[in-house]
Amino acid sequence: MTLNLLPMATQDLQFQVTRNENAKTPEEREAILENPGFGQFFTDHMVDICWSERGGWHRPRVQPYGPIQLDPAAAVLHYAQEIFEGLKAYRHADGSIWTFRPDANAARMQRSAKRLAMPELPTEYFLDSLKQLIAVDGDWVPTQDETSLYLRPFMFAKEAFLGVRPAKKVNYYLIASPAGAYFTGGVAPVSIWLSTHYTRAGHGGMGQAKTGGNYAASLVAQQEAYENGCAQVLFLDAQRGEFLEELGGMNVVLVTRDKRLITPDSDSILEGITLDSVLQLGRDRGYTVEQRPVSITEWRDGAASGEIVEAFACGTAAVITPISEIKAESFGIRMPEVEDRVSLSLRDELTGIQYGRVEDRHGWLHRLDA
Repeated sequence: MTLNLLPMATQDLQFQVTRNENAKTPEEREAILENPGFGQFFTDHMVDICWSERGGWHRPRVQPYGPIQLDPAAAVLHYAQEIFEGLKAYRHADGSIWTFRPDANAARMQRSAKRLAMPELPTEYFLDSLKQLIAVDGDWVPTQDETSLYLRPFMFAKEAFLGVRPAKKVNYYLIASPAGAYFTGGVAPVSIWLSTHYTRAGHGGMGQAKTGGNYAASLVAQQEAYENGCAQVLFLDAQRGEFLEELGGMNVVLVTRDKRLITPDSDSILEGITLDSVLQLGRDRGYTVEQRPVSITEWRDGAASGEIVEAFACGTAAVITPISEIKAESFGIRMPEVEDRVSLSLRDELTGIQYGRVEDRHGWLHRLDA
């Protein structure tokens, strides 16, 4: 039988809501929100939507946060058929709750699903799941500066079957976690380790999909980065070991003195929503954007000559973080000290839009509590 993975015609989902009888008290919740860290605490509820080849998307639920029961033969445990997304909910000054470009996250999740032979969750269902969770857990969206509620949609193959084929049963979940700063040092420039022994993904692989396997592949190199005093790891291409790819969980951008923003391009890099937004803000300021292959030699020579004046990492979790240096086994790249960093100015503008302090000229915000 051929598995039909085409998106089904959308229809309104009627969510069944079951309240968590053991939900945190307001006092317990506020204590957590005072210092949430990142990904350490979770809200009281989660969303669950089932999919089967025969029944399509069905049985949408908001239920108490808790363990997921899996058969030991569940396909995800054996063949890693799994994808996820990451976005944030922001509390604006008037108390309203918004998110940023969720339609882009929905589209990327659909692309990831297609690559891993999974059903594509319709955009309407994706957006509705965010609203449904905020309807019961909106009090978990923090109010302090630089805080948010991190939203983690994910989908995996739940069918109990050991044959190697796309699963016929899949579940979509949404959980949420209050978040402070991603890096413990805040927005200070960070050192990056250049991995020369490991690659994240290769040509024709799953690099453009947001799937756990790509992150698993990065962990040993990330550990190497920590051992060398670095906050993140930068990967090179798998074919020649020469061209920049991305960091373990973020994209990289170089800034030149003649107002260019340069970012690597290949079919093994995850398309970043934060990256795309930053590049648009750069265009708005008159910067030329170049998305093309970028070699580590170009970066090293450009930094030495003064042509490349800044480098930064960007992603949903960390937003934008300046890069102070690249460390490698046989060489290093030291970025110059800059007083008025373009990266931090772009960060201020982007977060200003997200938190409602700066005009949203591109219509990126989406309200979740209305």
